[in-house]
Amino acid sequence: MIKRIFDFSCSLFGLLFFSPVLLIIAILIKLTSKGPILFIQERVGRNGILFRMVKFRSMSVYQASSSTVSVKGDVRITKLGVILRKYKIDELPELFNVLLGDMSLVGPRPDVPGYADQLKGEQRKILFLRPGITGAASLKFANEEVILAEQENPVKYNNDVIYPEKVRLNLDYYYNNNLWVDIKIIFATIFRTSY
Repeated sequence: MIKRIFDFSCSLFGLLFFSPVLLIIAILIKLTSKGPILFIQERVGRNGILFRMVKFRSMSVYQASSSTVSVKGDVRITKLGVILRKYKIDELPELFNVLLGDMSLVGPRPDVPGYADQLKGEQRKILFLRPGITGAASLKFANEEVILAEQENPVKYNNDVIYPEKVRLNLDYYYNNNLWVDIKIIFATIFRTSY
């Protein structure tokens, strides 16, 4: 209950505080590429229930690939999208998801359907948590697109190395989360440090 109150209060404040920035980014997206301002995608939420996660669109609408794995230099990413993704600004609209209760400020990143199905046994406890805008796994793999760009087979490396490590970190968060841990993760995200 305390976590939810914290999430609601912070997301409401964040949306009000960043509203001028959100408006400017929305205008820039509309001026620099064809398509909608927002990217809305079904993700797996708490207890495995699907919800619609909202982000600023950072990719071209007309894509040759439908892969959910993106790497640095991906031709699908717009010029503005490169900047939005580098500084995680594309994630700001997710504050609406936090406000609505679909997400938390801190928690496992919500997976697209298919990845959550791979969770087995104890790993499925991760689904008891609200997914987050940031988390321990997000911090560790903040430069995930760069790591993947260096791999011969980015999708295989993601599936065999990065995803299992994210699951491990998310399970650790399940057992050890509290408000103090959340605050440390939030500050580590803002200042790009480890916690």
